[in-house]
Amino acid sequence: MQLLTDAERAEALPGLGETGWRAVPDRDAIRKIWKFKGFSEAWGFMSRVALAAEKADHHPEWANTYNVVDVVLTTHACDGLSALDIALAQKMDRLAGSATVQTDHSEPVDCLCKLEHGSRN
Repeated sequence: MQLLTDAERAEALPGLGETGWRAVPDRDAIRKIWKFKGFSEAWGFMSRVALAAEKADHHPEWANTYNVVDVVLTTHACDGLSALDIALAQKMDRLAGSATVQTDHSEPVDCLCKLEHGSRN
């Protein structure tokens, strides 16, 4: 697998940026945070993505907390962004449906469980 060329980056990354994908500091990777209506909707999204990722033999780095799915894409075989990442990002965008996107990654991500039940210290 090859890293994206400068031309491929210029073609693909602006469109992904418009949908909420952001560069990961200090890595050749992209990240997106989705907020779904609830846990089952988030889990359903992850299940659909898992099937697509397995078919493509390309797997995301991701985390799920209740209704939030936080994803990082990079290709470990070439230590950076490849065409596999672009294709999976586009597929994930199609599968996410009406989920909202948190584009400011400097802010903490609050899942619904914290908002509904408050913090338990």
